[in-house]
Amino acid sequence: MKKKSILIVGGTGFIGYHLAKRSLKKGWQVTSISSNPPKKIRYLPKVNYIRCDITNKKLLRKSIRKPFDYVVNLGGYIDHSNKKKTLKSHYEGCKNLAEIFLKKIPLSFIQIGSSLEYGISNSPQKENIKCNLRSIKSIYGRAKLLSSVYVMNLFKKENFPSTVLRLYLAYGPRQDVNRFIPIIIKGCIENKKFPCSNGEQLRDFVHVDDAVEAIIKSLTNKNARGQIINIGSGKPERIKNVIEKIKKISRGGYPQYGMFKLRKFEISKLYPSVKKAKSKINWSPKISFEKGLKSTIRFYNEHTI
Repeated sequence: MKKKSILIVGGTGFIGYHLAKRSLKKGWQVTSISSNPPKKIRYLPKVNYIRCDITNKKLLRKSIRKPFDYVVNLGGYIDHSNKKKTLKSHYEGCKNLAEIFLKKIPLSFIQIGSSLEYGISNSPQKENIKCNLRSIKSIYGRAKLLSSVYVMNLFKKENFPSTVLRLYLAYGPRQDVNRFIPIIIKGCIENKKFPCSNGEQLRDFVHVDDAVEAIIKSLTNKNARGQIINIGSGKPERIKNVIEKIKKISRGGYPQYGMFKLRKFEISKLYPSVKKAKSKINWSPKISFEKGLKSTIRFYNEHTI
């Protein structure tokens, strides 16, 4: 029986690494396309790594010469300050990928979306909320929404097997050290003072292994096609409580609350309804936040950050 093949766009990143590792365990052939080579901590010898900027359509077409059973788009620039680069890497990159795969249609095409696509809206956010570009203050959220709308239109017009997974805050081992949870872990492990906001925001955190399982289930389930599905824990955490939990497990750290001002587009409550994930792809998170934090802290204790 022929092995299934998967193309992971952004396969050298945090979620991409974990998805590649899980795909290899399933016996799939794994190819990664990314602008950057994998960091040593996220290198997998059995993955076929291709360096390519997905906004360069000509180069991308040369890089993708064969069809794939599954395609997952995790690519894109996440620095909110560079508006032009963020919009181009997400929206144009997504369009370029989809146009190539319209000629060699996969079994499933997953566009990884974001909770920020909902803009200013009441939580818990449900997938049937009408998203409005004007209510989205971050360029990242706008770029993600434009990409989601594009692939959903392809499903409606071309029967393209696309799914959008709106991912909330993924965390876990091997995440970049400039992300929220690794920053807090570092401060607590080193038993230092570190600046924080007032910590009153409500956010939803999902362990990377749970997020990857949702992606796998979406790839292999026909019910996911043409759907937008939230992926999160469904159990919001106050940021201050998250910091205090990490502090307790790490037995150190001196968070300085109120030293950071919230960003202009900061949303105070951001967490999803995850009922649709259960009904459409039979997915629900398995790893509790406390268990996930302990394993993540253990990893950063054992590795230099």
